Parts: sequence; structure tokens; C-alpha cells
Amino acid sequence: MRSTLDVSERSACRSLGQPHSTERRTRRVRDDEVALTEAILVLAAGYGRYGHRRITTMLRTKGWRVDTDRVQRIWRRKRAKVPRRQQSSTRSGRWKS
Repeated sequence: MRSTLDVSERSACRSLGQPHSTERRTRRVRDDEVALTEAILVLAAGYGRYGHRRITTMLRTKGWRVDTDRVQRIWRRKRAKVPRRQQSSTRSGRWKS
């Protein structure tokens, strides 16, 4: 786009609404990203009420060298969610003896 319109990088990014600092940066994908994603999804399926922090701890005990932020990024990308807790059913009305 810059070469066809003959504009600077900043003005091209400004017109697209994109920060110009992200234009030069290439996304770095780690070698173990796919395996880590699978491990996270398996643990999330097996332990439904656990969040990304507890899953991170479980991954560390299994030998993964991983940070909470990285697990949370994968967690959000895969849209893994902790299901809401169901409310306990309480009896309405008065107790009769």
C-alpha cells in the first residue's frame, strides 16, 4: 500500500487505524505452541471449573516451562471458558414440620 500510494509508513498506518509499531514486528510462533495448546485444551476439558491460573500450575508440575500470560493468551484465542457455577436449589416457602 505504501509503494502504490507513495505515503509514509506512519500515514498509511494512521489511515488504516493501526499502530505503526506493529507494522515492522513479525509474529514469532514458538516450536511448542501446538503441543502446549493441545495440553491446555485437554486439561481444560478434564477439569472444567479450573481457570488459566490453575491450569498453568498443572502444566508446570507436568514439566512445561510456561508463564501465566502465555497460557492466558492461548486460553483467550481458543475461547476456553470456565462454566458458570449453578446455584443451589433452595426450597421456597416455610418449612413445615
